[in-house]
Amino acid sequence: MSWYALLGAVEQGLVYGIMVLGVYLTFRVLNFPDLTVDGSLPLGAAVSAVAISFGVNPFAALFLALGAGFLAGMVTGFLNTKLGILHLLASILTMIALYSINIRVMSGPNVSLLGRNTVLDLFMRFGLPGYVASIILFTIISLSIVVFLVWFLHTEFGQSMLATGDNPRMITSQGVNTHTVIILGVGLSNALVAFSGALIAQNQGAADVNMGVGTIVAGLASVIVGETVFGRGGVLRAVVAALLGSILYRTAIALALSMKLGAFSFTPSDLNLITALLVVLALTAPRIKARFFP
Repeated sequence: MSWYALLGAVEQGLVYGIMVLGVYLTFRVLNFPDLTVDGSLPLGAAVSAVAISFGVNPFAALFLALGAGFLAGMVTGFLNTKLGILHLLASILTMIALYSINIRVMSGPNVSLLGRNTVLDLFMRFGLPGYVASIILFTIISLSIVVFLVWFLHTEFGQSMLATGDNPRMITSQGVNTHTVIILGVGLSNALVAFSGALIAQNQGAADVNMGVGTIVAGLASVIVGETVFGRGGVLRAVVAALLGSILYRTAIALALSMKLGAFSFTPSDLNLITALLVVLALTAPRIKARFFP
């Protein structure tokens, strides 16, 4: 694997790591299997791209995407808690609806940002190459979100989220409205996912309605890989592990795509297969380690 391929993997790991942090909130904190992210990531990209094309400041466009993702997540939480729809089905319904909504927002299947200002332009004005500017920017943003999540999960509401995912009956007996916690928690998760989508669109120069396909699989794989390599532990360790897991996952993907065994080599179409193999390896690694290295 070349040096540029490695830098590209780190760059993708950081920007998609924000999405992984959102998946961590629902998957581990709330114990809520949420497929909305496959629709909220392109939603954030679509809102950001359209806003920029209408002359909105790129940084303001990121926060518009954040709000759109939050609303999408709240819809999933509302369907589950208030209408009694199974969480998995509720998230699928929202994801399907978002496909049409994203096309409506973009007035088509995609929007180009070529020639438009993006958040990366701020760093590139200092003469930095694009790939260096993106890594610096995504590192600052992802670490800021890590700090925010660690602080947030130590607040009273954050502790309520942890308790809701761990033992909803107990926390209900303490007078906490778990419906509100779930709605806001899933909203926050998808806000981070949409924020990630907005950054991806500005980095790639385009938003596409299909860019969210497989997002949940990549997010879960990153969380599991991070937990396997770095452990779960407390909140700080778990959040950092999720972000580092995203970088490891993208690096492993890049490494696999660069490998050649004789005439055989992986192609981008094998991405889902590689992801499945990584998840299986991450899930079975603790058992293998315990058996052969007791």
